[in-house]
Amino acid sequence: MSFRLPEFYLSYPARLNPNLQRAREHTKQWARRMEMIDVPQQGKEIWTEADLDRDDYALLCAYTHPDCDGDELDLVTDWYVWVFYFDDHFVELYKRDPDLTAAREHLDRLRAFMPVEGEITEEPTNPVEAGLADLWRRTVPSMSVDWRRRFAESTKALLDESLWELHNISEGRLSNPIEYIEMRRKVGGAPWSANLVEHAVGVEVPAELAGTRPLEVLRDTFSDAVHLRNDLFSYEREVTDEGELSNGVLVFEKFLGVDTQEAAETVNDLLTSRMHQFEHTAITEIPRLLDEHGVDPAGRFAVLGYAKGLQDWQSGGHEWHMASGRYPEGGGSTAVLGGPTGLGTAGAYIAKSLASTAPQRLRSFSHVPYQAVGPVRRPRLEVPFELRLCPHLDEAREHAVDWSREMGMFAEVQPVWDEEAVRFNDLPLCAAGLDPDASLEELDLASHWLVWGTYGDDLYPQRYGHARDITGAKAQNERLKQVMTDSGEPGIVPVNMMERGLADLWRRTTAPMNARERASLRDAVNVMIDSWVWELDNQALNHIPDPVDYVEMRRATFGSDMTMSLARFSHGDVVPPELYETRAVQNLENSAIDCATLLNDVFSYRKEIEFEGEVHNAVLVVRNFLGCDQDRAFEIVHELFDARMSQFQHVIEVELPALYEERQVSPEAREALNEHAEELQDWLAGILNWHEKVARYRDEEPRHNAPMSGLRAFYAPSTPWDPVLG
Repeated sequence: MSFRLPEFYLSYPARLNPNLQRAREHTKQWARRMEMIDVPQQGKEIWTEADLDRDDYALLCAYTHPDCDGDELDLVTDWYVWVFYFDDHFVELYKRDPDLTAAREHLDRLRAFMPVEGEITEEPTNPVEAGLADLWRRTVPSMSVDWRRRFAESTKALLDESLWELHNISEGRLSNPIEYIEMRRKVGGAPWSANLVEHAVGVEVPAELAGTRPLEVLRDTFSDAVHLRNDLFSYEREVTDEGELSNGVLVFEKFLGVDTQEAAETVNDLLTSRMHQFEHTAITEIPRLLDEHGVDPAGRFAVLGYAKGLQDWQSGGHEWHMASGRYPEGGGSTAVLGGPTGLGTAGAYIAKSLASTAPQRLRSFSHVPYQAVGPVRRPRLEVPFELRLCPHLDEAREHAVDWSREMGMFAEVQPVWDEEAVRFNDLPLCAAGLDPDASLEELDLASHWLVWGTYGDDLYPQRYGHARDITGAKAQNERLKQVMTDSGEPGIVPVNMMERGLADLWRRTTAPMNARERASLRDAVNVMIDSWVWELDNQALNHIPDPVDYVEMRRATFGSDMTMSLARFSHGDVVPPELYETRAVQNLENSAIDCATLLNDVFSYRKEIEFEGEVHNAVLVVRNFLGCDQDRAFEIVHELFDARMSQFQHVIEVELPALYEERQVSPEAREALNEHAEELQDWLAGILNWHEKVARYRDEEPRHNAPMSGLRAFYAPSTPWDPVLG
């Protein structure tokens, strides 16, 4: 073996369902009936009966679902037999000798066997199709349409994203860490497992809560921990035997330039961090969510039962990895970690686990704010796109000052900015680079969004953060949400700069929009302002975020949802909505967003850490997570920036053309998406130029940095036709 398994974080004992033997017997009969064992496919052996016995998926399900009855355990076990069979079937038929066309045809047919409503009409032609059809009929009748839709979507994601792995193998391409975590959630299927937990526990998360941040964090942290654990156990099998590139140990080994053992320890640290985040969310955010939504006792029972089910899965999944013959790294015994084994020793191991990982948990809450970091050596960040500036810049600068005054910015009782600050931050310069072809009217609108967002991003920590007034910040957010009405006129009487500014911007921006576009923009603005409260929560707890949570929430604080919504509207109905949800377009947008946020964090590091006492900065997050010094943290953030920039270019050069051919995209839609990519190139060049030219981040300007207490610069859309990140 290439490395020794690290010491895993476990905080909850695994328990075994008493119906294990029944499930073993049932699922073997079922797999044989579906022709999954001892029946070659296209001349290739997938499973023998010995393979099924060795892997013991009934043991997995008995550990991960310890409380369900015999019938439910039979059903859940059949699902896991199917999903593992699908994976091995896909490896043998489409991965070992990559065949993208046949793989796509195989995956496309599977959609027909999981209708959200109505009956299955297709006839199965292989064990994967037969198993899915049988399971779907046995599973969905007892669940709501909302759950069926969520389960169908997570199943489709699990199936479709197998192509991502296949594309990478075909190209010999290793993903970067951010891309890997995002895509592994879908490929690995843990979100699918999370949906199945609801069925096994006999509850459904209330539909109105399923899409909220706390529930999404529970699902995503659960998923990441499941996948990272699996990567540690499956490294030899996947990397050595199957030639797999989608393994977290390999990704970190190559990205950090370390040996396999150190990479494995880093993956385990990230696994621990994700589990800490799960617990933090369950304990602090879930109860507050239930109270804020006025959830009734039945709904509370469902959410808490779901959270407990996910916790059971983590502990049971680990125990199965240790015992299953599928992963020889586990040694088939929990004794691999050393120490006592047998009845009564689980509590001792958990106590040891909690103690050994306590320093990592405490480190995230023990940052000393306002540390003197001194003049920093920023790495040179390269944006390989030509900078162009809008010719109306000088006029827009004066108009931005006039607009700020008109909105009452300078007349606030406790002003955050004065006229000098508006000029000092020079947000029209940013807008002029983001949309170089804008008219004066469009450039003004872009500049005013930037002023409003950056002002708000500075105001929230100063007005609500220092006073730990989370309630006040949420109340302000609720008023801002009431400003954004379908009629365009605010639903409240605006009483401050934030409300007056948003009312004016909303009216001007949404005038040409239809109802769907307005709703999408409203949701995107809500995500952004709610993320400001997330930052205030962390500030109040002096909590440096988990690395994955930070990257994903940083996009929200950056207003990326709003930016991308407006960018899509600019292309009208030329691009079918489903294309925006494809892996290629998501990768295009997210890699560009991450480049911008990482760039901003590099430039704003001293301003935020030394002058503002911030905890939201990628360099600080890396320092905290890896326990490295400041210079090494800058190097890693620089390498992440370069990796995301390379991915952005890879999408343009490889993934978009492949998407066009695969989906037979119309010439008009191709042109629109290519324009979208070119606009994002302008966007990145404009952002870098603004950071280099504006005085906001210069070491010699601490007098402007210290009192402003801003979290970071905000970029917003210029018009419904121009993509400008927020």
